[in-house]
Amino acid sequence: MGLTQEWDKKFPKSDKVEHRKVTFRNRYGITLAADLYLPKKRGSEPLAAIAISGPFGAVKEQSSGLYARTMAERGFVALAFDPSYTGESAGEPRNEASPDINTEDFSAAVDYLGTHSSVDRNRIGIIGICGFGGMALNVVAVDKRVKAVATTSMYDMSRVMSKGYYDKQTLEQRTEFLEKLGQQRWKDAERGESLLGPRILPENLTGKEPLFVQEYFDYYRTDRGFHPRSPNSNGAWTATTPLSFMNMPLLTYIKEISPRPILIIAGEKAHSRYFSEDAHQLAAEPKELMIIPNANHVDLYDRMDKIPFDRLEEFFERHLRTEARSAGATREAS
Repeated sequence: MGLTQEWDKKFPKSDKVEHRKVTFRNRYGITLAADLYLPKKRGSEPLAAIAISGPFGAVKEQSSGLYARTMAERGFVALAFDPSYTGESAGEPRNEASPDINTEDFSAAVDYLGTHSSVDRNRIGIIGICGFGGMALNVVAVDKRVKAVATTSMYDMSRVMSKGYYDKQTLEQRTEFLEKLGQQRWKDAERGESLLGPRILPENLTGKEPLFVQEYFDYYRTDRGFHPRSPNSNGAWTATTPLSFMNMPLLTYIKEISPRPILIIAGEKAHSRYFSEDAHQLAAEPKELMIIPNANHVDLYDRMDKIPFDRLEEFFERHLRTEARSAGATREAS
């Protein structure tokens, strides 16, 4: 894999962290590309670590990398990765998504962190942004190695694809959509390749788009967040991407995250806020819902005055480092 070595992130370097390009494989044999951020002043003891991905359709040079760099500045080993089929990660066809494979991508990131010499494998957490917030909750339900999980601007991609926004899609509309996806599969089979769907975001705005589309455009299609490898900035998903999301609900086992803690963060004015509120209601304790005043969905991608990094640091400091010390004390006593 030819990984880009020059700094092409949408955020500046930090003189407080070391940055390395790394790769690792997931359980399905797909090689993932990632940016590893380590605190420069880290001593000789292994550190707590956090795996980060999202938003859905973004790359590690955007929001997830900003989160990783900032958490590394605060003393954590942080890994921002490109999901399978996107960015610099492998996988064919390009610009494909899967609730199963993308959930596995998080576990593969945990594999990598837990075998790194600078990481205490008993102190690993996850941050999922936007659509990878839903993936993060899904993976932590099944991957008991993860000790704490936080989400920001969470989307439940299986819910929105199968039911539409605010669950307004009717059974008839769902059936019609599935019929179209089935016909698209015939076309793909005849062509021998997966056809891409329409552009995720338009080249230009007309002024008639919903507010949340305008907010996405302001991030992905402007200098603020545009990156050529990001599907949201510069491309489209395969036309049949929704298929596996349509009958594989991501949050089915969210209660099984307990007794590990969940921190769910959403903007007060985010169109996606209901996903976070509903996930919080479904989850078992310990859990916390944090609403950021006057913030929209996209503000939590990169607005340093909106993203509650102090709270994220406190959350992971308490639940990763404290738990690890307690586990160590238990082992010594036994």
